[in-house]
Amino acid sequence: MTGAVVCCAAAMGGDNLQDLKTGHIVGATPWKQQVMQVVGVATGALVIAPVLTLLQRKYGLGELTVEHPHPLTAPQATLMASLANGVFGGTLPWGMIALGAVIAVLVIAWNRRQEQAGNAFRIPVLAFALGAYLPIRLSAAILAGGLVAGLVKRKEKAHPGLESQAGLLCAAGLVTGEALMGIALAVPIALSGLWPSVSPDPLMIFDIPPWGGWPGLAVWGAVGVWLYLRAVRQP
Repeated sequence: MTGAVVCCAAAMGGDNLQDLKTGHIVGATPWKQQVMQVVGVATGALVIAPVLTLLQRKYGLGELTVEHPHPLTAPQATLMASLANGVFGGTLPWGMIALGAVIAVLVIAWNRRQEQAGNAFRIPVLAFALGAYLPIRLSAAILAGGLVAGLVKRKEKAHPGLESQAGLLCAAGLVTGEALMGIALAVPIALSGLWPSVSPDPLMIFDIPPWGGWPGLAVWGAVGVWLYLRAVRQP
């Protein structure tokens, strides 16, 4: 419980900092921002529990079980749970934590050396840490997005005035849309528990996809191309 409270407090603190920073940039009224922060926290407290219940019933969270062979990874939650269990159970691998701290210090020192030498190529320690503990399927998507952003920046240097921020907004919309779609797909599972006549997965077309993951990869690549073209479009 202590670990959960600390995790939620840290997450909400980070979210509030981002909101306040954004409001400062666009010139928002501070007290109005504070009021909406309180509204957001209260709304989240009411909404998160039923949403997580839906996701647990549809996909499962973190743990692989017979009912949920492909659960949502929830890497941040799994990490915090592992730390809490390790601390209270006395099984925390301090050697691995110390090794990670040493590696982080070396990465930071190398970045400072690159900065002093005037080299543009650097490895931010936070990005390095995220890539180390996130599942490869998430890291691959993040890497692809970074490559698209890098190509957009190179294009923007050669042609100032591009609508590069439009691409960033579209990418943010994709993240939000994916989350909302996942919740919408979980609703039939909840309904099937209340009404047995409702199919547990009414949107399923095939038991086994005929082409595996290739159609998804093709759509993923097309979205990346579309984001790039949208970001480099002249205003």
